[in-house]
Amino acid sequence: MIGVQPHDGGSTTAGPARLVRDPQGAHVANGFDFTITTTRFDEDYEPSSGSRATTNFANLARGPQRQQNLRRVLTMIDRRFNDLADWDNPEQDRYAVELEIVSVELRFAEDGGGDGFPLIEVLDLQVVDRRSGQRHRGIVGNNFSSYVRDYDFSVRLPSITGGAPGTALPDDFGDLHGKLFAEFLDSSAYRQRFSQPPVICISVSTSRTYRRTENQHPVLGVEYLQDAHSLTDAYFAKMGLGVRFFMPRGAVAPLAFYFRGDLLGDYTDLQLIGTTATMEAFQKIYRPEIYNANSAAGSVYTPSLAHEDFSRTQVEYDREERSRLAVTQGRFTEEHFVEPHRDLLERWVAGRSALVG
Repeated sequence: MIGVQPHDGGSTTAGPARLVRDPQGAHVANGFDFTITTTRFDEDYEPSSGSRATTNFANLARGPQRQQNLRRVLTMIDRRFNDLADWDNPEQDRYAVELEIVSVELRFAEDGGGDGFPLIEVLDLQVVDRRSGQRHRGIVGNNFSSYVRDYDFSVRLPSITGGAPGTALPDDFGDLHGKLFAEFLDSSAYRQRFSQPPVICISVSTSRTYRRTENQHPVLGVEYLQDAHSLTDAYFAKMGLGVRFFMPRGAVAPLAFYFRGDLLGDYTDLQLIGTTATMEAFQKIYRPEIYNANSAAGSVYTPSLAHEDFSRTQVEYDREERSRLAVTQGRFTEEHFVEPHRDLLERWVAGRSALVG
């Protein structure tokens, strides 16, 4: 099965991967280091046997329609980008979006030269101005996925709640993931590769109701406010991220934007458009009931995956497989990361020790 073993940096990564190590890409602190590997995500992308099992990328790139799938999603992103960046762009073809998969591994000092553990994976993007030839850095964080998050939500959470809604969660739920994420953002590996904090854009929660406000941003569109914080909001807060909800012009549902700092002030219009265009395209594929609905969200909006008035994209995506693989990856994390290092990790999260044996 794809992705049930961690890859060894760049050697098993498909495509023209670049492995960046200390001092360029490895951050050594508390007895562990981070390593960044990047892989071009284009119509020729093929997941390797060591790729993360997430269907966010790999599922689209498997089967007889793989190249057609990839070409279609990339076309969706480019078209939406040019639709939103419509100034001085009369033919709506001025810009092209280039994507890279950013894979982050953590390696314990006590493991010596052993395999790293696959921590998180995101998309980074650049925007190419076809008219001027200029390249604009986008925002990293698109399509965020995490092995430890899979463990928390697909293994630990069911064991706590037993499937009963409303079960109180322990105060430490998400602490490990949040601290690892924050440590990575503050690392030299991240800071040498990226100049700005990430923005993680995902679907709104089906457990919450959203109300439209009068606030409207020229790129992100109209802002919505939720009736209460969701479990995801609380989980991302432990990662040091706040959240705002916006529905861009031409969209049918708001998106959730998780960020550090000032979402509206820290990024350029082209950067915000890049994240919006990318994640709108993926959400139309992943959750068409919400993001490819045939009617737009009203002033009071409760998203639902039971909604039947929607259109499917021409990109094939197996949502049931993604759920199964989340459990597989969560159990892999439990076996190869959480359990072998449980005492050490608990002391580190509590601030009582560094990550050393």
